[in-house]
Amino acid sequence: MSTDRLPTAPHARRPAWRGWGLGVLALAASLAVFALYSEPGFMVMLADQMWACF
Repeated sequence: MSTDRLPTAPHARRPAWRGWGLGVLALAASLAVFALYSEPGFMVMLADQMWACF
């Protein structure tokens, strides 16, 4: 019995640009969330909405 791995099908591998694109998208989303949290008005609105739940 052979222990060689089967070659990966060409369509099964993710293109390199797709991995980079997902990383850039995640970074952009993180920066957008950070920008919102640095706005005092947004923080007050978020606190008011949280307080309204109780």
